[in-house]
Amino acid sequence: ILKLNDNDNNGNLDFEEFYSMSKRHKWMIRNLLTSYCRMIVPPPKPLEGDQLDGAYEKQMSVCPPPLTMVIFSVVEIIMFLIDVIHFQDDPDNNRRIGESTNGPAATLFIYNPYKRYESWRFVTYMFVHVGLMHLFMNLIIQIFLGVALELVHHWWRVALVYLAGVVAGSMGTSLTSPRIFLAGASGGVYALITAHIATIIMNWKEMEYAIVQLFVFLIFCFTDLGTSIYRHLTDQHDQIGYMAHLSGAVAGLLVGIGVLRNLEVRRWERILWWIAVIFFFALMMTGILIHFFLPDYFPRQEYH
Repeated sequence: ILKLNDNDNNGNLDFEEFYSMSKRHKWMIRNLLTSYCRMIVPPPKPLEGDQLDGAYEKQMSVCPPPLTMVIFSVVEIIMFLIDVIHFQDDPDNNRRIGESTNGPAATLFIYNPYKRYESWRFVTYMFVHVGLMHLFMNLIIQIFLGVALELVHHWWRVALVYLAGVVAGSMGTSLTSPRIFLAGASGGVYALITAHIATIIMNWKEMEYAIVQLFVFLIFCFTDLGTSIYRHLTDQHDQIGYMAHLSGAVAGLLVGIGVLRNLEVRRWERILWWIAVIFFFALMMTGILIHFFLPDYFPRQEYH
């Protein structure tokens, strides 16, 4: 580093050389982020004439920094480690690393159908993961896709899509499999994926490497679903539901259309926006009303 930035070759870095170095590296990082976002998110079309240099960069926002998905990921890792450490000296724990749902974090946060009155579980189950691979697969999407989406769409839009997928995942699982436990951030992750896939399809001509992105995300989905189904069929102790994947994916499509910024809005997309928003809220309200008015459909609650 000293040799590369010591312009006068005196063996020292003076203030001007240090300032020049920091400025150069700052722009290098920004250029890398811009290139990555160009690959992930479609650039805006020019309205009239040629597009000005820097128009795409203006769509990006690093203030506040894109830390929402990073924070979620860090919390998920911490919760996973708490349960792993809790069972590491337990001679009766013969399950693979992190695959117990009886740790302190899992006990408190997992969606438990027998404790539906603890309403936070409809959201906090996303912090609990069953198995290292389960956690790893979700972290990849949250970091590499979620952060890029935050840079262009802003943190609150991405957080809304993600959390909508999480809530839809627990709601869908509760309605279709009322006695199934639920853990993991797959509902939110699939919401991010399907929201982005919708963006890819709607902006196919404008996107760089659209076919590559679509192929990668579809491979991820099929791999994750295949692994989940295999675990569900081969492990008799595996009582974790996987309806969250489908419910989160549907929520991602509906909420993503309505929330994520579309860099070129067409008339038919405005109509689609209203249809998606109304349909999502109709589905969620239906689920809430079923929970409220049909308590006998669900297992008896354990209040101890």
